[in-house]
Amino acid sequence: MSDKPVPILDRITDTVIGMAMYAPIGLTKLLPYRWRIPFMGWLTARVIAPIAGYDRRVRDNLAHVLPDLPEAEVRRLMRAVPNNAGRNMAELYSTAEFIARTRTSKVYGPGIEAIQAAQAEGRPIIFVTGHFGSFNAARIAMIEQGFEMGVFYRPMSNKWFNKRYTAAMGALSQPMFEQGRRGMMQMVKHLRSGGVLAILTDLNAHDGVPLDFFGKPALSPLATAELALKFNAPLVPTWGIRSENGLDFEILVEEPVKPSDPVTMTQEVNDRLEHQVRERMDQWFWIHRRWKDGTGPLADRGARQLANRQED
Repeated sequence: MSDKPVPILDRITDTVIGMAMYAPIGLTKLLPYRWRIPFMGWLTARVIAPIAGYDRRVRDNLAHVLPDLPEAEVRRLMRAVPNNAGRNMAELYSTAEFIARTRTSKVYGPGIEAIQAAQAEGRPIIFVTGHFGSFNAARIAMIEQGFEMGVFYRPMSNKWFNKRYTAAMGALSQPMFEQGRRGMMQMVKHLRSGGVLAILTDLNAHDGVPLDFFGKPALSPLATAELALKFNAPLVPTWGIRSENGLDFEILVEEPVKPSDPVTMTQEVNDRLEHQVRERMDQWFWIHRRWKDGTGPLADRGARQLANRQED
């Protein structure tokens, strides 16, 4: 991050906007946890989403990749998706209660044996996940299983809010590696020493290549698969699935992605996430501009870089 002085007007604007972003979270903290989480979900779906345009973005993304989805389902998701997002935010800022609620979540799946073997051998492990259900619930549950994991994250653009966001994220697990050159160097050192890492790979990645996601090109980062290959780390798709009661979770640990090449492995991660989303459409963050640069200059650049690498 830059150390250049920020003009006072920009700092004031940043603070005001950040405080406005945090206000609903602070308001919900007055409620007991069992009411706080659903109330924040309702508030986000019914008040914040229409004002911020999140519901329109859900509709636009669905129209882009699933144009034949029935209108009734589109309208349901326009409410259900922000509801899940609001619950995630309230949970993140309810550290003690959230950890107590989720640390003993059911952990299951065909990948458990593989990660236990890697741990016994002192090998690094990369859990790859997305903005689906609650990746933070998965973090807490896997820590309870003995996998002390670092997290690679993208900072928020609002500095005032980002300070509180990173503090809340850091309270769940350490170390944390901020996106950028310095964070990447720290993360590589962590993996080289046999560390465990969690990475979300379903954001629009400006340094990625256009790969398929729901039948449309989406810029996808190859770095996660490249790290897995470089450090002989199992690349393990892991999902924190929200239960029907809206408060609890089950953690699915899938079979590690078969080592091959970064493109094939990253496409498989996309495919596995898509499968999970299709099973539980309301648990993925359809608010993201996931396909924003799937075509155009950034996608063309990514395709050229991929072609050059394959030629080498």
